[in-house]
Amino acid sequence: MRTIRQTGKALATKTVSAGQLLDASLAAIDADVVRGGSTYTHIDRSAAREAASSSDAFRDRGYVPSALAGVPVSVKDLFDVKGQVTTAGSRILRGAAPAVRDAAAVARLREAGAVFVGRTNMSEFAFSGLGLNPHYGTPLNPFDPSRLAGGSSSGAATSVALGHVAAALGTDTGGSVRIPAAFCGLVSFKPTARRVPLDGAVPLSTSFDSIGPIARSVDCCTLIDRVVSGQALDTTPRPLTGLRFGVTSDYVSDDLDETVSTAFNRAISMLRRAGASVERFAFPELHEVAGHLPLAGITAAQAWAWHREHVASHAEGYDPRVLTRLRIGEGRGAADYIDLLAARERFVRDARTRLASFDAWLMPTVAIVPPVIAGVEHDDEAFFAVNAKVLRNPSVVNFMDGCALTLPCHNEGELPVGLSICGPALADASILSIARSVEALLRASVPVVAA
Repeated sequence: MRTIRQTGKALATKTVSAGQLLDASLAAIDADVVRGGSTYTHIDRSAAREAASSSDAFRDRGYVPSALAGVPVSVKDLFDVKGQVTTAGSRILRGAAPAVRDAAAVARLREAGAVFVGRTNMSEFAFSGLGLNPHYGTPLNPFDPSRLAGGSSSGAATSVALGHVAAALGTDTGGSVRIPAAFCGLVSFKPTARRVPLDGAVPLSTSFDSIGPIARSVDCCTLIDRVVSGQALDTTPRPLTGLRFGVTSDYVSDDLDETVSTAFNRAISMLRRAGASVERFAFPELHEVAGHLPLAGITAAQAWAWHREHVASHAEGYDPRVLTRLRIGEGRGAADYIDLLAARERFVRDARTRLASFDAWLMPTVAIVPPVIAGVEHDDEAFFAVNAKVLRNPSVVNFMDGCALTLPCHNEGELPVGLSICGPALADASILSIARSVEALLRASVPVVAA
């Protein structure tokens, strides 16, 4: 599958039609299913074909609402799509009534002319960074099927990496679009949470939930963000010469996998050679936050508020590991919860102060390469340890109410590694602008290969 702009150009020149794109997408999905793939929880072929046909008819009449018109996209299975059941990767919601309206972000994509191919698989209720799902199967990493694709937006990433769609819509509470993008050699953008409405999406944590794309380029992510946020940001590439990047050895650089460390340091060296300033700085508050685990505490408390009635009547239907994490919130007292919210507010202020002198903060998106499935699938202790390690770096951005984009920075033949370009709240335009320039540098200097 091409990038969004490449696809749009092919549609504009009549090289291909939306109907033909959809046929190719569905054929690729069918081939993946035959191979045992678990990328989707639901494919609505008739609705997709109707949308593609309408797109072609509108284009013939000169109506092209956006760069997404006629472009195949996938939607994570926690977004409402009118007429479909939203299961959020769970078994307990299979019998729920179909949605009566689209989620706000889905409605905006539909108005932009995107063709919805299917609902993508995910960690149940988005409560894991690994992507394992005992109900619908576990999407496999396209680089190495023995490894995980990452979560919670696991199927979203594989739908793009396998060429089914040009882009996928996911959610990110602690790294859920950036982790699978990094593990699958893709690009993903987590915007400032308040910029994209969450209406019609099954919540995990109202403090941290955000909506973002997974795609093949920064430009693709920018196009999706423009539609779902309703904001046309100026993302003109910024010259790397003179940019100030911050890198911290505190917390996010602890205990890195050797492959991750090598790829990250190589990217830093490239940026320095390109004229950017990369400076080490201290960020001791990261260890303070980690010691109190406020992100996990806030997420579990807010998730429990939504899940408690479902747990009371259908506890046996949950993934036991998800249920274990949810029950952390059950025991969270009101005073403790208020303390956690206050700690979060302090950290947001501290982070803004620490990052004030930099154009962006750089970190490895995930501290390790994609984990081997066999190492965590049947071992609870290993699962929770690896899950915490995978969530560690990206969740910091959610906790500081920031925005971040991950780019692949691995060499050909290496397992995928993501480079994160991070900023504080509402620095989205700047982060996307910088990411365009960093992407160009990496692609010119490093033969990065997506599956």
